[in-house]
Amino acid sequence: MDAKTLAAHLADYGQAACRTALRRLSEAGHLRRVTERIKGDGGSWHWVTRTYFSRTARDDAWWESLLTGGVPPQVVDEQSAPRPTRPPGPRRSRAYRLLASVGRVDPRMTLSAAECQALEALAAQWLDLGAGEEEVVRALTAGLPPEVHSAGALARRRLTDKMPPERGPEPGPGPEPGSGAESPFRRPLRMLECTICHVAGRPEALPGGLCRDCRGLPSPYADCRPDPAEIRARADALRRAVRAVTRATALPS
Repeated sequence: MDAKTLAAHLADYGQAACRTALRRLSEAGHLRRVTERIKGDGGSWHWVTRTYFSRTARDDAWWESLLTGGVPPQVVDEQSAPRPTRPPGPRRSRAYRLLASVGRVDPRMTLSAAECQALEALAAQWLDLGAGEEEVVRALTAGLPPEVHSAGALARRRLTDKMPPERGPEPGPGPEPGSGAESPFRRPLRMLECTICHVAGRPEALPGGLCRDCRGLPSPYADCRPDPAEIRARADALRRAVRAVTRATALPS
């Protein structure tokens, strides 16, 4: 969500105030924007932009690890008070936990415990057919209407109508990196975006989630620009030399 969209929803704040808030959240390590290439339901690839927010401030290394698909290092907050422990609940299946987490991706699809239990068998069938957890979540959250009145009924309909076919065995390990035969789609292609102007770049080029211009730094090519006065002096010298040669070679009248 950019500053213009935020300002449209927050009547008390303009785009400049929202842009400043996004900048400070990004610099503090709470916010990053990522553009990612994903495969849609029809098999075609398209780009989507996701906004990631962390309640705990993270450094650039943590966000880069998340971007490259690795496991981000855990950050221990020594100042936070220890959370009270509660007795462990019943052990839930992978399908149940997956359904319970859909509401975190899109609150419109928040399912109750009874709905998760009722849909558990359908979700388990998806997983048995070889579908990944991201694929199940995408099937439940893609293209939702502005308002969902019955998340459980909609989830049942989508899990039934979009049930994938049985798939073959997983492909073996790919070739060694650098062999020239690796597929570019084995790992999701992600690029970091500047929180303010949305220009894409590598993580090391966007420290704090901001590009050079949005950080207020001068262009690295500023010292390479020629001096206009020097250009004019060279042009004048060239014109004088041309005139001198012309006079010297002119035929007498």
